[in-house]
Amino acid sequence: MAYIFQEAQDKMTRVLVNGALGRMGKSVVKAVLNEDGLELAGAVDIHAADDAGLAAGAAAAGVPVETDLAAALERIKPEVMIDFTRPDVVYGNVMTALKHKVSPVVGTTGLSPEQREEIRKAAEAEDTPAFIAPNFAIGAVLLMMLSKTAAKYMPDVEIIELHHDHKLDAPSGTAAQTAELIAEVRKAHKQGHPEEKEKDGWKGARGADYEGMHVHSVRLPGFVASQEVIFGGLGQTLTLRHDTTSRESFMPGVMLAAKKVRGLKGLTVGLDKLLD
Repeated sequence: MAYIFQEAQDKMTRVLVNGALGRMGKSVVKAVLNEDGLELAGAVDIHAADDAGLAAGAAAAGVPVETDLAAALERIKPEVMIDFTRPDVVYGNVMTALKHKVSPVVGTTGLSPEQREEIRKAAEAEDTPAFIAPNFAIGAVLLMMLSKTAAKYMPDVEIIELHHDHKLDAPSGTAAQTAELIAEVRKAHKQGHPEEKEKDGWKGARGADYEGMHVHSVRLPGFVASQEVIFGGLGQTLTLRHDTTSRESFMPGVMLAAKKVRGLKGLTVGLDKLLD
């Protein structure tokens, strides 16, 4: 498949997809099967299946979906594990991969700063690079980069992120990273009226507070993933928005990370680190 990040590669990188039967996992399986330079070596999910390719709606891959991650890593010995599972299990999955000298490429959100730091330490101790991205869509990465630039000049900002109603964590990883990037260039300050308060019985009306900026999470059927970053200034507003209409938008970034992760050092966070 000719993705915009396509690069020549001398050898095949063996990939195991964890969470292979989920919405994102199926898309990843199909993408790996069609990507030059990558080989689908294994697949893991909480449910088993005879063939990962057929389960994903693609051609037969000859790769069964197994249920024991550690056993699969030990037997298959892939170079890369792509993880799109759940926030409550992703940390354990990553640490298991690193223990087996397998580089994790993580799209599952929900890792705490403390867990990221432990992953960083483990990646260095095992001399096995790891990669985490809250969003693999190039448009979302550009939105975060542009938001950081805009915040230098318009520091009053609120973030609204909108996702499907099956998403388990809030705010989204993209919204959290956007807020963190903005905080690097914006002096923390409380926004709104100094005496602003939420009405009785309406706790949370102003969203989450991150260094004085507010982050709002919307969960509704029909959405895949969208985010607005709204900046306010004297007599003007500026709105940056990115909409994901299909999970295919994440695949070029995931494939790029799978190809490049073994050449990194320690823990790398953010797809922007892999772009020119």
